[in-house]
Amino acid sequence: MEDFGNTYPNRQLTQLIGSRICHDLISPVGAISNGLELLRLSGAPEGPEMELMQASADNANGRIRFFRVAFGLSCEDQVMDAEGVRALAAAFFDARIALDWRLTGDMPRPVAQALCLGLLCAERALLQGGTLAVAGTAGEVRITASGPRIAQQGGVWDMLDGGGADAAPLTAADVQFALLPETLARLGRRAVAEWSGESLLLRF
Repeated sequence: MEDFGNTYPNRQLTQLIGSRICHDLISPVGAISNGLELLRLSGAPEGPEMELMQASADNANGRIRFFRVAFGLSCEDQVMDAEGVRALAAAFFDARIALDWRLTGDMPRPVAQALCLGLLCAERALLQGGTLAVAGTAGEVRITASGPRIAQQGGVWDMLDGGGADAAPLTAADVQFALLPETLARLGRRAVAEWSGESLLLRF
């Protein structure tokens, strides 16, 4: 019997699963938004219930699209523009996080994926919200997290340079710390985190 167990590397299989889940979810979530729009056009009264449903649908749509880039399959021949990635991030983060976006130009999709994963890592340092400033170029991305309370929680940050895997149990909320160094390794890069009293600089 032919063995299909190792047809794809584990990382690629994980990305394919992420892409499949996001692809299958985006259509029904979009249909909810379309349905709400049809209700408005038919004269349905506006109210807090309608606003809540629309906000929830928009939030789900934004998160799925962001996750598709962060956790889905990325190919080197695919290109994304910085404005498109900014729009994904703006739709993903809630009002606690402000974006200061100064990165422009096109980037290979693996760089866009690393950028999204880096934003998720940097967000974890903002315990009470704050600002994520994105600057640099596709060749060198710089993410600065600043806010009223900055903290380096647990040992997950050690994973960025290949350490800490045994010291810090990985949870679903911190999976980006394991995925970012893998993504950067394919690009021949590594992440460097520099901490100060009120900010974190993550560059790669």
